[in-house]
Amino acid sequence: MSDAPPHRPGRGQRSGRCGDPPPPRLRRGIEQFNRGEFFEQHETLELEWLEERDPVRYLYQGILQIGIGFEHLRRGNPRGARRLWRRGISYLEPFRGGCMEVDVDRLVADTERCVAELERVGGLERFDRSLIPRLEWLAEPVEGEPHRSPASRDARGARPEPGAT
Repeated sequence: MSDAPPHRPGRGQRSGRCGDPPPPRLRRGIEQFNRGEFFEQHETLELEWLEERDPVRYLYQGILQIGIGFEHLRRGNPRGARRLWRRGISYLEPFRGGCMEVDVDRLVADTERCVAELERVGGLERFDRSLIPRLEWLAEPVEGEPHRSPASRDARGARPEPGAT
């Protein structure tokens, strides 16, 4: 039984869909995040979040909350940034270890560093913007190639040759 509030079914649960390939809007939202297009990534991932009923929707919501936190930082609202980063991290907790090939652990750790930095410097003027994270893939999806999980890679992380077993 879930402790999720009735209006948030599945919140706090890991999704059985975490092994699925990332949907196109998730890939697009991550590309936008990595280009610093935080408002745009929010819009893209919100569409995916609104349409999804599975608990994986909270992966999308966690990422978009963290991203829009960086938009708040850009607009001079450190309090709003910190609040959104913390909320986003809480949504991502069930997805530690990765989900849909997103390196959730790295995003959480990098965002926690931003929270600590903002608290340390006490304001936007001295915030080290080089700490703004990039979303990373556990296994880089390649356009036109079947999706492969990290387990389908060799010890070096390389993809096996086609036809190799």
